[in-house]
Amino acid sequence: MSSICDVVITGIGLISPLGIGNDAFWNALVSGESGVRVRAEFVDSRHPYRIAGEVPDFEAKQHVRPRKALKVMCRPIQFGFAAATQAIDQAGIAGHIDPDRFSTLFGTEAFYADPHEVALVFRKCIVNRSYDHNRWGEYAMREIEPLWMLKYLPNMVASHISIACDARGPSNTICLAEASSLLAIMEATDLIRRGAVDAAVAGGTESLMATTGMIYRGLHRLSQRIDHPREASRPFDAARDGMVAGEGAAAFVLERAEFARARGAKPLACVLGFDRGYAPRDEMARGIADSLRRTLERSGVRPAEVGHCNAHGFSTIPDDILEAQGIAAALGDVPVIAPKSSFGNLGPGTGAVELAASINACQTGHLPPVLNLEQQDPNCPINLVAGTSLMQPLRSGVAINFTEAGQFATLMIAASETI
Repeated sequence: MSSICDVVITGIGLISPLGIGNDAFWNALVSGESGVRVRAEFVDSRHPYRIAGEVPDFEAKQHVRPRKALKVMCRPIQFGFAAATQAIDQAGIAGHIDPDRFSTLFGTEAFYADPHEVALVFRKCIVNRSYDHNRWGEYAMREIEPLWMLKYLPNMVASHISIACDARGPSNTICLAEASSLLAIMEATDLIRRGAVDAAVAGGTESLMATTGMIYRGLHRLSQRIDHPREASRPFDAARDGMVAGEGAAAFVLERAEFARARGAKPLACVLGFDRGYAPRDEMARGIADSLRRTLERSGVRPAEVGHCNAHGFSTIPDDILEAQGIAAALGDVPVIAPKSSFGNLGPGTGAVELAASINACQTGHLPPVLNLEQQDPNCPINLVAGTSLMQPLRSGVAINFTEAGQFATLMIAASETI
């Protein structure tokens, strides 16, 4: 491994179905625990959305300051803000950076309001049990809170963080489904490498559990194992039948290595190389393989030096096959983990939370097990970590995320002491 480590990660923040904070998340993940459970509001229901990777015991008032900001924060915005403040606190960067040289970049998407928030609005447009849109302006608009829209705009995560931590550098929001947060981290790295900023807080957040959003997206990709939540998310298993919706956020403080060293910060990992692109559905396997090869080349890493591959692992039949073929073609027998087996698909937050797993794996040498891998699909010829956690002496990893539409992102990290 011949890479020069010029961008380091010095802080991690996590709000996840496995727990709040990096320690709780990692201990649960490496122990083989599952964050997929029956949703509290659907315990006595046969609702098709009754299971999810739900964040437990999240009290927003404990994480958001000032508290009045909660009035304009939906749940995933609260997650992203909380994760970012955790990362900033761990990095200890506050007071050590020029605000004009501190950036915020987050992966999100358009957030969905729950039906009860807008039910009265639409009822004002009902006449004789039929909806009349002509009544909207005169009768319905007055029922909408003046700042209601601010609760659901995707850019508000980065905005709230920028204000709270006085980050006056470039602020951006990337909305590209599951690829969003890795892309945000890549953009943060680019900003640092070209000298625009000294540090950035970057990550992703989402809750795919909002009822309105789930209705909009439909059932076609969801697992139907609603009576067995823990067993529902099963990437690369022959009996998989779909993904599990979840929620969560992760954030990282990235710094120019010299800047971090000068202020005495402790690097947790190095960002080496990455790649991003698009491939048509029928060429996705080749697209992933080529992206992985470019990422390793830019990182100065040979396939034999890769400690693990952090797979996207949708847990859908066609996606897992395409991804596994791409991984096998580029990386051969490299150990593969699939964190979605433990908490489901977190939308734009998924890549950041999964990257946190890779950072912890690089630090500790432990690879968390892929849950529910009872019989590996023979069409997925990769070296999955099954059963229990695996010790891996190579402290590097490459993460993959891609979308249903064909966009993908791959990113290589390593423990700082290996560079």
